Amino acid sequence: MKLFKLNTHTRGCNKSYDADLVLNPQDHPTAKVGDVVEIYAPDDENGTHLLLQITELNEQSKTGRNVISIESCIAIAFKMRSYSNVVMRIVNPADVALDSIEITFKDQYMGRSEMWRLKTYLTNTCVYVNKKIDYNDMQIRCQVYEMWSQGERVASGVITDDTKIVFRSSTSMVYLFLQMSSEMWDFDIHGDLYFEKAVNGFLTELFQKWKKLGCNHEVTIVLFSRTFYAAKSLDEFPPHMRDCLQQDYKGRYYEDFYRVAIQNERNDDWCTVLAQLRKLFTSYQETVLRYHERQNMRIPLATNSTATQGNFLEVLNISLNTFEKHYLDRTFDRTGQLSVVITPGVGVFSVDRELTNITKQRIIDNGVGSDLVCVGEQPLHAVPLLKFHNKDTTLTSADDYSLPHWINLSFYSTNKKIAYSSFIPRIKLPLLSVVDETDVEENERNFLSCNQSEYIHNSLFDYDAYDEQIFQPLPAQSTCSLQRVVRAKKTSVPSFETYAYRNNDWENLTPTKIPSLRRKMSDPDIHHGTSGMLATLTDTANLSESLASEKNARRAIVSIAPIVRPGRALINPFDPSHVTIKLTSNRRRWTHIFPKGPTGVLIQQHHYQAVPAKAVPAVSYNRQLQHSNSSNSNNNNNNNDQEEQYDQLSNHSLISQSKSFSSQNFAMGEEKSDFFKRRNTSLVNAATAANVPNLTATQAKSYLWGATGEQEWTPAITTGVDWKSLSIPACLPITTDYFPDKRSLHNDYVISDYTLLPDDVNLDYAKSRAVYRKPLSTEEVCKEIVSQRLAQGFQLIVVEEKQPSSTSCCSASGSCAPGSNQTTSAVLPVKTSCELNREYLLSIGRIFHKISLSGSVITVTGYRPRHPYPPINVDYRYRFHAPQHETYEISGVNFTTEKLENFSWNHMDLYICTRGDVDYPLMESLKYWRFRMYLLPRESMVNKIVSFGCQRCDIFTDAVVDNTREQIEDFIRLIENVSKLKRQICRKARQHDTPTPRITEKNHNLLNPPQQSINARPKPDPSRISRILPGTDAATAAAAASAVVPRDDQDDGFPVDIKFSANATLAEMFEAMKHPVNGVGFFTQTQSLPSCTFISYDALMWLKARLTNGRHPLDLLEAMRKERMICHASGDWNQPIVPGFVFYYVVQQDRNAKDYAPPLNDYSAFVNEWLEIELQGCSFLWHDEPAPTNVPNFLRETPAPQSWREYCKSKRVCRKSHLEIDVNQKSDRMEWGHVKHHTVMQPGFAFELVVEWVTSSGPIVSDLISGWMRKANHCGYQLVSVPADPMAEPFTEKSDPLRGPIFIPLCVTFLPNGAALFDEFPEDSRADRMLFLQEAILARFGFMPCVLEEKFTQKKDLPKEYQYVHCTGNMFALIRCASNKFQVESPSRQEANVTRCVYGHTNNTNVPKKVGFLWAWNHMIPNKKWKALTINNSADGELFQLKMLKDFREFCSNSDQRLANFWAHSQELKRKSLKFEYNNNNNDEPKII
Repeated sequence: MKLFKLNTHTRGCNKSYDADLVLNPQDHPTAKVGDVVEIYAPDDENGTHLLLQITELNEQSKTGRNVISIESCIAIAFKMRSYSNVVMRIVNPADVALDSIEITFKDQYMGRSEMWRLKTYLTNTCVYVNKKIDYNDMQIRCQVYEMWSQGERVASGVITDDTKIVFRSSTSMVYLFLQMSSEMWDFDIHGDLYFEKAVNGFLTELFQKWKKLGCNHEVTIVLFSRTFYAAKSLDEFPPHMRDCLQQDYKGRYYEDFYRVAIQNERNDDWCTVLAQLRKLFTSYQETVLRYHERQNMRIPLATNSTATQGNFLEVLNISLNTFEKHYLDRTFDRTGQLSVVITPGVGVFSVDRELTNITKQRIIDNGVGSDLVCVGEQPLHAVPLLKFHNKDTTLTSADDYSLPHWINLSFYSTNKKIAYSSFIPRIKLPLLSVVDETDVEENERNFLSCNQSEYIHNSLFDYDAYDEQIFQPLPAQSTCSLQRVVRAKKTSVPSFETYAYRNNDWENLTPTKIPSLRRKMSDPDIHHGTSGMLATLTDTANLSESLASEKNARRAIVSIAPIVRPGRALINPFDPSHVTIKLTSNRRRWTHIFPKGPTGVLIQQHHYQAVPAKAVPAVSYNRQLQHSNSSNSNNNNNNNDQEEQYDQLSNHSLISQSKSFSSQNFAMGEEKSDFFKRRNTSLVNAATAANVPNLTATQAKSYLWGATGEQEWTPAITTGVDWKSLSIPACLPITTDYFPDKRSLHNDYVISDYTLLPDDVNLDYAKSRAVYRKPLSTEEVCKEIVSQRLAQGFQLIVVEEKQPSSTSCCSASGSCAPGSNQTTSAVLPVKTSCELNREYLLSIGRIFHKISLSGSVITVTGYRPRHPYPPINVDYRYRFHAPQHETYEISGVNFTTEKLENFSWNHMDLYICTRGDVDYPLMESLKYWRFRMYLLPRESMVNKIVSFGCQRCDIFTDAVVDNTREQIEDFIRLIENVSKLKRQICRKARQHDTPTPRITEKNHNLLNPPQQSINARPKPDPSRISRILPGTDAATAAAAASAVVPRDDQDDGFPVDIKFSANATLAEMFEAMKHPVNGVGFFTQTQSLPSCTFISYDALMWLKARLTNGRHPLDLLEAMRKERMICHASGDWNQPIVPGFVFYYVVQQDRNAKDYAPPLNDYSAFVNEWLEIELQGCSFLWHDEPAPTNVPNFLRETPAPQSWREYCKSKRVCRKSHLEIDVNQKSDRMEWGHVKHHTVMQPGFAFELVVEWVTSSGPIVSDLISGWMRKANHCGYQLVSVPADPMAEPFTEKSDPLRGPIFIPLCVTFLPNGAALFDEFPEDSRADRMLFLQEAILARFGFMPCVLEEKFTQKKDLPKEYQYVHCTGNMFALIRCASNKFQVESPSRQEANVTRCVYGHTNNTNVPKKVGFLWAWNHMIPNKKWKALTINNSADGELFQLKMLKDFREFCSNSDQRLANFWAHSQELKRKSLKFEYNNNNNDEPKII
């Protein structure tokens, strides 16, 4: 064994030492790049083995003979000392291949298609624990967290094609829901309140783990509960209570309450939040139960529900309503979604079947992690357990249960010890009280409740004897087709009926009915004579007879049983393994995040298996030994500790608990035959059990219980806390392993297919396209088509090809290798040597896609269910209290299942093929990603409040300096940057290293060939570049990002060389405009722009500076256009001159010049390429106009229009243009998107930009937008991200259910003697005047109008809505203005609830009309930026945002007569204006301009 001396090096200090492993090529003549080597200490062969990959071999990296050098951090981590001797040998990568690997990442958005690309990038590479991975092509940074190989946790290994990669995010969106059911006020076995156990115990520990792992989740914490009212009819409730009441299946009235404690916050230290939760707890129950109490009003008695009866599924759906809109409000610093419900219960919930189906489908389809944490004690039956509402209250009705595999369950127990006992009770004992027989029947029928009536206190017969008869071996003649029915037939016993009858508790005691008994009970004769039958059964003499007859009836009845409930057995929560279910893609959706245990089954690391009762001594000793390290007291899963010592992770070591996670470990030693005997009965053809060689692999059938479906439930399994899932939640895996077999595909699915020929499509489009773009190759299209499906929640199906086996074997599906999907389908990935023959299988729910690439043809085959689930819609109403709200307000939301089969994949695929052509626009149904922003001018007044502590916030209109000119100039500069344009002549000459004489020479020759040398001209300012187009080089873009300079605005940007005389002709002006140095200034040559292009704003300002008389520059330009001197840059003569950032070009050019570029002559193609923005409200900059009046708009005779929408030239609010996203050309994929923008920019208004994409990577889009934000800052603006639905009003389609605007009423009775406002004006103008008054108030507080697209045509009875954003971007306000009656708001009859409902959802015409504002927070503002606005020297670190709200409320309520003073001041301005007007026109009527 050859030994090598070990050296260490630091990466990057020397070019020769830039790899993890450096060795001398002469020592290893057979080694080549890519080989994997194993390094270990010679004296510790069973210790830690380090695997590294040779990434470079060159003579320069010689280390000396027999010396190897590894990176110092790796050496420290693996405890390898410098200068020690080690063994190094080349190993076969297949021998050290990893089964699964977990990778963590933080503070970035990684979409599912990026995960797939990263997986491809990592394949065939060697990794070790904590290795940092930088994937520069996609700008992704991540770290290796944990690896599993052959059932063991290992410290290093090789990623192969078959390795399952699990992505875990340290920055997710986490919703923590605390169920404030009645048990929260009960005490646990240690004497703590369950609330204390949840908050002081579980949450405290969770937050500590977050801190230790460096998590930075965005957290929302909600307290929720259900209140029942003791009432028989709606008439018993006062009117103000009826809006939100709902009725359950038993006819009970209830209301659900939600208290949002923390909303979208990130914290380094969560201790303050825990204190806040404790404070809320003290008053929660009283507030909720007494919420409706009013003086002299009687309301029905309110009680808090138990955990079982609570609104558990509703809570999950509320979080899903937010999570499924992840593509609308995309942020680039987090990935992943997690919903955690913390309950004091034991994991049993009484639920509606329809709502369960919705929840299950939505959770699985959306790929959202759902965790349930119980702080109650774990019961002796399988949980989580959903008990379906049973509307049938007859004696014969059986309860039906569900064991949801889509909920990850944890049980939290404190590590407290009781001195006198180590026993932990698993059953909650009933309270001791005398029960009156008459009251027993009143008791609620509830399985596993703690009412005393629901416990059996005495027994009528020998249960053990009965059990022996029931569970005797099956009759030999039973056929395999009946096996499943027999297995389902387990609990229900005739003698139980006596107990059930006495206690009126039939359904609670018999969760699984024997089919035979169900058959008897459904017989009308027996049904009517039930009491008589039960009476005879109570006689002990008849008992054994009935048992005997029951025993004899078993065989005969079995075949009839399916008639009662065809094909479906009821579940027994105490023995769920007796019912197995057929494998489906839903069942396997999350399984690839679980590692494989030693026996080849998937394991859950927080499940602990106790020693089985009949275990062989050796096995039981092993199990105990394996558990010696895992402390049951706090279920501490050591795997989560990053500081894990690597010596525990040796090649042969395993974290102790993991071997015992699965009860299927029974399949070893002497128990093997017993294991097969027990398991085979659940398979369809159990008669051929002898042919099943290995049952520990994935089955054709699956257990009901557990997330994996491979672990059998036993009472001995203890569930701990899945800290890993709660700290670094896993993203939905990109692979799965289920595909239906041929028979199922034929019978159950509708098949459709279509072919794509990208080369032909691109050829057609290349001919018709005005602008050339490099098309995607067929292979790129195929990869992108797969990417899009992954991004929409599909998973790649990894199918292992089966070995040929006998028919019986196949049908049992037991012979497949672990992890295979046991399908006999021929639809398998084609692995051929030819690179252009590929096949991908993908699935989501019951929808499967096969994408085949063969040469230049892509075939997409879709399989959708022949009988799809019917769409379900549940309307849900509730009360919720958000931060800064004053009451629990009504809200309503719909829970609906999405019909995934209706997604228009054909349209999406053609969109990709044509590279986003206008023929295939992005539609709302395609769920494309978007990032919405407002461009707002930076406001100095904020500083006055934050830094200098100004007491009042209505100071934003105090500034008198008009900076419109600067704002417009900065805006033009910014849009040039965004549009990636470069000028020939800059506004402010600045020397720079990037010469552009060649380009400027071109255009000079086109216009005036004989004039002076171009080199005398100042060089262009690279701060005026920004939009990249395919022809622009990366160096230009880099220069743009780095070379933005402050601009001196004292001159108007151009050297003023001449002044035009009053009678100057158009031709003279035109010639001067074309001058290369002193002319208007053209853009340098750019693809799709004609040569000699300028923008209309520049031309207007250029003319203004040179005209001496009152001629209008806009009229002159329009005259030039009519004379065909200039034209719109698209070549469309019909486009008039529009002032703003709108392109025009000089028509008269030398067309034979080599650099002449003609226009596109296609207007629609041109506007798809370029942002064109009209300027409004600033025409005084280029034409002298009379000064506007300073009379407030609401007091003018003819008020100015509210927004530019009515009079903009394009008649459109927004327009879309193509956007090249990969500006720095880093990505290895073709990336593009679209930018939607306002068509008009008006100073004082917010300007909207929305980036939209499907074929781009999160980090690349983030790079583009952060570049824009930096440029906006340089240009005196801020680009603020805003939500798609800022106000989040209830009852609107995409509203966030836990958000809502705050209603701030406006006092309108402040005039003396109660006089009405605007009495002196005509009545039909008063509603508008009220709007303008409110607008003026908002302006005082720094709000700017936002012009919105009309989503639908305004109906006459619907009020108009006007939205505003604060100049900091932190807040939004909305004014709703109806005709004549001022404000209209909700259908709520309570004034306090005006915020939560939208006008138009009620027929009630007596709604009180109130004037006011809706106020909402911008939750898209990054947390650090939000908290940065803390007011200096404020007592308790008051935030600027909260001070604004408080001061705004005070102003609107006329506190200190502030509103009255504002009104008086406005009236004074009007009087002065009238007086001034009167003096100017003595004989004329006074008139307001």
